[in-house]
Amino acid sequence: MSLNSSVPQQTLKATSQSVSSAKEPDYTGLVKFLIQPFLESPGSLSVDCEFSASTSRVWIRVAFEGEDKGRVFGRGGRNIQSIRTVIAAAAALVGHSVYLDIYGSQAFNSMSDGEEAGTGSVEAKPKEQRGNNPKPTLRSRSQ
Repeated sequence: MSLNSSVPQQTLKATSQSVSSAKEPDYTGLVKFLIQPFLESPGSLSVDCEFSASTSRVWIRVAFEGEDKGRVFGRGGRNIQSIRTVIAAAAALVGHSVYLDIYGSQAFNSMSDGEEAGTGSVEAKPKEQRGNNPKPTLRSRSQ
């Protein structure tokens, strides 16, 4: 809505193309685009992509040199989790589910979509009292 009625306003037209009819994303190109900046030698990156039409599931296998794993995974797995999120969002646009497998990584191979590393193995320790002294009592100041 415009305050000035003399200025013509643009109207948005609906397109006939829907999200579900969008073409399939280039998963290999997307993974290379997301991972190569973290690698010392981008030529060592190998990406294999399999698509199962019956289950609409995409399996992406990635391999690179072991020295680059720290940079690709990032502190606490933040980088690889962000990469997984972007790939999952691209797959969700066309109704696919995706699984990213990093060759040689044990921590992330056993993870399914949406799980975080180490959530089931860490148990909370109960808090211990610091001493046998009773809690101090508060006294009001009187003058």
